[in-house]
Formats: sequence, C-alpha cells, structure tokens
Amino acid sequence: MKRLGIDIDGTVTCPATFIPYLNQSFNKQLTLDDITQYDLVPILETTEEELNEWMDKYEPIIYRQAPLAEHALDVINDWKHRFELFYISARGKHLYDITEEWFKENNVHYHHIELVGSHDKIEAVKKYNIAAFFEDKYDNACDIGEQCNIPVILFNTPYNQGPLPKQVIRVNSWLEAKEHIDAIFK
Repeated sequence: MKRLGIDIDGTVTCPATFIPYLNQSFNKQLTLDDITQYDLVPILETTEEELNEWMDKYEPIIYRQAPLAEHALDVINDWKHRFELFYISARGKHLYDITEEWFKENNVHYHHIELVGSHDKIEAVKKYNIAAFFEDKYDNACDIGEQCNIPVILFNTPYNQGPLPKQVIRVNSWLEAKEHIDAIFK
C-alpha cells in the first residue's frame, strides 16, 4: 500500500485558522489575502521573539479548535483503505496529545502522526518512504519535491506563490488534489 505524507496546518486544517487569533492579539484586520508570505513578523509589525511567545501561548488553543479544510475529510475518508496516511507536521512534539485528540474529535483517519518540531520534513519523508506529499509551505513543497523526487501537492494560498519544480503540483482544493493523486496512483 502506498504511503501519503500529509502536512496538517494549512493543509488538512483551513489556511485561515490563525487569522482571527492574530487579529485579536495584534489588533489587526487581516484576511487570508493579506498573508502574502509565510513569515508573519513584518505583516504583524512585531518581533520574532514576540511572535514565538504568542505561538507558545496560542498554538494549543488554536490546534484544539482548528476547522478542517473544505473537502479534506471526504477525500481522506475515501483514501483511508487505499493508502497509508502519515501526517508529518512542523508542530512541536509537546503538542502530540492535542494533535491526536483533534484527529479523533474530527474523525480524521490516520495511520501515523509525526511532529518533527521544525519545517524540515525531508528526513521524515525519506524515513517513512512517502510516495506523495501534501503541503502548504512553498519552500517545503519545492525542497521535498526536488530532494525526494516525489509528487508534492501544494495547496494554493496567497503566502506560497512562486515558480514550481516539475514534482510540485499546485491545487486549489482537496477535490483537485484527489484527482491528481488518483491519476498518479491508478
């Protein structure tokens, strides 16, 4: 059975999940369209240290309540008997229990959850022999595609624009992602 590697935040969860919390804490009125880069420091007009402190405080709250991306659950349910579903996230290991609870409460099927604690997922992709990966972070998608030479589905957002290597496929929805994966692994 082929193994799919799936990022969690901004991929399985809605990419706008953090925005209401950021707006409230940093007194902003941002929409997803305003988030045109992955680095939030300049957008929020704050410091790296302040943002890290904010993340430490709010990550557990946000991850408990994160809404699913549209159609993610339907597609994942369709795949749960055809593929092994390995979730590989940059979340810190200390967030494992919260993450697993969220998967159970939202009925998101998984075979394995790996919290790597950094954005470098290449080692995990290789270790688990991932056949295709799902990502929302631009440089991660490009690096995984090129270094692991596997198809990478990049969910289109304002913060992940740029030219793509041949292994990376930009999609606008989980339904479009399903079409690509079903064609690749027919």
